[in-house]
Amino acid sequence: MNDHILNVLFLCTGNSARSILAEAILNREGMGRFRAYSAGSQPKGEPHPFTLDLLKKLNFDTSFARSKSWEEFARPGAPALDFVFTVCDSAAAESCPVWPGQPMTAHWGIPDPAAAEGTESERRLAFADAYRMMNARISAFINLPMAALDRLSLQKKLAEIGKGGAA
Repeated sequence: MNDHILNVLFLCTGNSARSILAEAILNREGMGRFRAYSAGSQPKGEPHPFTLDLLKKLNFDTSFARSKSWEEFARPGAPALDFVFTVCDSAAAESCPVWPGQPMTAHWGIPDPAAAEGTESERRLAFADAYRMMNARISAFINLPMAALDRLSLQKKLAEIGKGGAA
């Protein structure tokens, strides 16, 4: 399974925070073994400003970041997906399109930092927490011995990561 670059789609409803953070993290940490994308079922139209601020502070190039519909990845000519991860509970409950490539799926729900309330500092902390949680899950994911796991075992490991386990 790892003789080619693995395509991973992160889904959220608004595609303004969690899924964009995940896309950025995996594209940087995946060391050329993965190509990450993000999308939403009801995209907000632009990334949340705190998402972009956090990524810039962590030395990410944010030129990739845009809020887009998951329909882009269900069209003919879209990248064949190896994995699709939902990162919010509402996207996990929605009927998803049929994805090219018959990807493995898992739910990696993380609280929505864009819904955080409080002072600006408290709201920014919610984005940092979402980043930290997503980074831990992606780290566990990229360190899975994919070539040594059968499909059922890999699916179990993906579900464990979504529950906060290190797999």
